[in-house]
Amino acid sequence: MAAQLTNGGIHKLFNEHVESLVFQVLTIKIIQSGNHDRFRMKLSDGTHYSACCMLGTQLNDVAENLAPNSIIRVNRYVCNTINESRKVAIILDLDVLHSGGEAVIGTPAQFETSGQQESSSTASTNVQQPSTKTLSNQFDQPRTNTFSRGSVNANQGSSFAGGSSSVPAGVHPISSLTPYQNKWTICARVTNKSDIRTWNNSRGQGKLFSMDLLDETGEIRATAFNEQCDKFYNMIEIDKVYYITQAQLKTADKRYSSLKNDYEMTFNQGTQVTACQQKTNIPNMQFEFVSIDQLENVERDTTIDVIGICKEVAEVSTITQKTTGKELKKRDIQIVDDSGKEVRLTLWGEKAENFDGSLNPIIAAKGVKVSDFGGKSLSFLSSSAMQVNPDIKESHKLRAWYENVGCNLQTENLSKQGGSSGGGMDSNLKMIGEAVVENLGYRDQADYYSTKATLVFLKKENCLYTACPSDGCNKKVIDMNNGVYRCEKCNKEYDSFNWRLMLQASLADGTDSVWVTLFQEHAETLLGCTSANLGALREHDENAFQATFSSALFKEYIFKLRVKMESYNDEKRLKTTVVAVTPLNYKDYNKVILNQLKSMGISS
Repeated sequence: MAAQLTNGGIHKLFNEHVESLVFQVLTIKIIQSGNHDRFRMKLSDGTHYSACCMLGTQLNDVAENLAPNSIIRVNRYVCNTINESRKVAIILDLDVLHSGGEAVIGTPAQFETSGQQESSSTASTNVQQPSTKTLSNQFDQPRTNTFSRGSVNANQGSSFAGGSSSVPAGVHPISSLTPYQNKWTICARVTNKSDIRTWNNSRGQGKLFSMDLLDETGEIRATAFNEQCDKFYNMIEIDKVYYITQAQLKTADKRYSSLKNDYEMTFNQGTQVTACQQKTNIPNMQFEFVSIDQLENVERDTTIDVIGICKEVAEVSTITQKTTGKELKKRDIQIVDDSGKEVRLTLWGEKAENFDGSLNPIIAAKGVKVSDFGGKSLSFLSSSAMQVNPDIKESHKLRAWYENVGCNLQTENLSKQGGSSGGGMDSNLKMIGEAVVENLGYRDQADYYSTKATLVFLKKENCLYTACPSDGCNKKVIDMNNGVYRCEKCNKEYDSFNWRLMLQASLADGTDSVWVTLFQEHAETLLGCTSANLGALREHDENAFQATFSSALFKEYIFKLRVKMESYNDEKRLKTTVVAVTPLNYKDYNKVILNQLKSMGISS
């Protein structure tokens, strides 16, 4: 068995960049680090051993089944130098040749690195607060670092944005970064870049953009605020490779990031970025695709990667965001994969406006959000990324399936709610009485359904309120009775306001009736009048104001309703809100009814 181990393998691991090294795993120890466990191994070549070997987090599944004395082949790794003397090898890819049960091969001695013998005492000098629980402490305050990365030469490159005249001599792998370090440089590819987002609230205003960075060892998200946003936004380009140094590292907020990293990066005044001019081995965007038929098992609000053929494309539509009052462009597309299932994917902003769905392109989407809006659907977030017809094996396989089988296949649509056609109707069309009998809204989460109903009553009282004129606020303002209106949310005073609508209405069909709430754009649709004009009528022409409400009654629409149990002063009430309203198109309505009859086995 000794002949299987690489002669001088430990020396080659730390001093030469040699791949396909065969070692025996003497011990493997779990190290707790944030949301992901890390594994530390003691490797032996039969003559020497080293305990300075870490597994990349992508190998955690392998590590959990790796027994002591196993024989492994290291196919790919990177090597870090910590505090000028101590080296750590991070294993990126390995094969298990023999799984445990073997005796220790040879009588290996501890390997000496740079004239210093590895021991627990010398290892502890490399950290400020040594702990056996945290792998990341072993990378505390690195001064220089050697990162074996093929043709990447950290001494080459253009000047850093931010003041430095050259690239630092050492480059760290992303997987080694922790908040305990204060000097590091990474060489990474930008796989995604968000639009600039702004905010304006009681704590102030600002702007930001974020990007996803990738190297051979992992991914990390970086965010630039305000001055750094202005400084770096136009400089950073997707798919380009950059050297980045001196940014703040902190624990990642997993609500907004699906990247497999415990940490995220924030640019600050000392951050330096420069383009990498030479060829690298850094891969392109990495995906972990979830098959469309598996979406039924995925919890809502989860972010996933998905790939599919674009089967249908809806027109771009405009909606008004309730929280900010801003108009947003959206487009729904249907994607299908070789599971025979399809799902709705919603694009926003520029992605929606610029999308070309002709010729059935393949869409690879990273970090899209799963919704259970009356069925499963997907939606892009500001942090999501998309590739059209990517040159990857999954794409080629899917194209072959679609051209030979999928284009003629009757697929099952997982998105039963909110399709792109039918005038706002869908297969979840119900009568009001049906929704009552089914107790919709009584679960922990909201229920949605569509209904054809007649508008039978409108409450005119308190339907209008004076709102903050600031872009994106819409909070009710206080009349100071001196021509000034104060917004508590913005902490500002204005000499004008905007009229906003919040309308209570009663809808009815042949089975039951329901009270609903309509906000701004949906209320304007029913009244056929803008909130600004309605406010002017209320102040200057009471008869015309009353006539606007009277003329809106007893008309039929397709309403899309959200139903949820909510608490008011410790009293639970079922609240129904209109989330979409469209005039009734009898042709589309009859089509939906016929489809429902067909699904029940009743032919037309």
